[in-house]
Amino acid sequence: MTDAATNPLAQLNHVDIPAPGRKSPAMGAPSIEKIVASASELVPVLRARAQRTEQDRRVSEETTRAFHDAGFFKLMQPARYGGFEYGFTAFIDVVSELARGCTSSAWGCSLGAIHQWLVATFPEQAQDDVWREDPSAIVCGSYAPATMAEKVDGGYLVHGKWLFASNVDNSQWALLGVQFPPEEKGAAPTAGFLLAPRSDWSIEDNWHVAGQAGTGSKAIVIDKPTFIPGHRKLTFAQASSNNPPGAAVNTNPIYRIPFLSAVPVCLVSPIIGTAQGAVDELIGLAGSRVTRGAVAGGGSRLSEFFPVQSRLAEASASVDAARLLLYRDTAQVEQMAADGHVISIQQRIRNRRDHAFAARLSRDAVEAVFASVGGAGLALDQPIQRMWRDTNAISRHISLNWDAVSSMVGQYLLGLEPKGQY
Repeated sequence: MTDAATNPLAQLNHVDIPAPGRKSPAMGAPSIEKIVASASELVPVLRARAQRTEQDRRVSEETTRAFHDAGFFKLMQPARYGGFEYGFTAFIDVVSELARGCTSSAWGCSLGAIHQWLVATFPEQAQDDVWREDPSAIVCGSYAPATMAEKVDGGYLVHGKWLFASNVDNSQWALLGVQFPPEEKGAAPTAGFLLAPRSDWSIEDNWHVAGQAGTGSKAIVIDKPTFIPGHRKLTFAQASSNNPPGAAVNTNPIYRIPFLSAVPVCLVSPIIGTAQGAVDELIGLAGSRVTRGAVAGGGSRLSEFFPVQSRLAEASASVDAARLLLYRDTAQVEQMAADGHVISIQQRIRNRRDHAFAARLSRDAVEAVFASVGGAGLALDQPIQRMWRDTNAISRHISLNWDAVSSMVGQYLLGLEPKGQY
């Protein structure tokens, strides 16, 4: 395995686009360079645990504790609760580095860390509910509005099943997607989220999948109507408004960035880091592996084959292109928020396109690498096959699915009403 430090292009691949989110306003917060260094130190540890993580179908308590100790879950948490208030650009640096070691572990950290930002956009009382007694509490989530909430005095009653709650085993709270009843007669229901503590729900172990198995994305179940106070509510419109309720107390501009303008980076960062990990893995493998071909090429080093050389170049370029797209868009959004500008529909649509295209580029990079390793790459203890399955799984996420996102972008470019989430 070749680490980034010994990758011949590692220094050239580094991108340092200035962005407000790479600086923390929190007193005593560690530098982003120190946090990324902590992530780098964990890469070989995560790599060694990756197969076990997949077999266990969850991120271990041990790994989660390491993430807590390194401060990864504080990255975007408000300083009022001990967080660092870094932005999405810093987030990309940390999560993509972790993914070089284990995609599933990085995914669990990614969702846990991004939800600290999302909870910070809820009303202040909801934030207190989550963090007042335990500032280290983290939140899993299932965004699809799977059930209709029943309005009652002081809040809502909810019950049902919410799928794909990544890292649920390690979470103390859950973000539940629901439909809220219309406020006015004849109006349509509105989509949004409610926050529920661990005592309100159980876990259905239904996560048996071909890719991303280690994310533990099981189902949350509330089997009888359960009360959730109204202050733990955030509508999708509020989350997308440039001015959610939490911005009244969390004045850092990162908390005014619209939900879909930046949150999908929590899905893209792991796939970019995984693609970089695959490139590094192939560099190390190609330098030492000698083929055993019975007809042609036997006894040659893998590094001597032109197709391997060409695919490696293609993969490294795809990773760089994906990272540049993500950094450019995210840095612009952070700067616009810092300058007090509203994030336009044009900007949102562009960012959604680039989220999905960066995921596609990263998936294709791993595809090129996997095509170069031959039959030996099929072994379950060979990391590249796991990376291949994981990146194909991530690229099928509805928020990154190229067919779904690209059609919305095409509609916008053609002057039609975009049908999708942006």
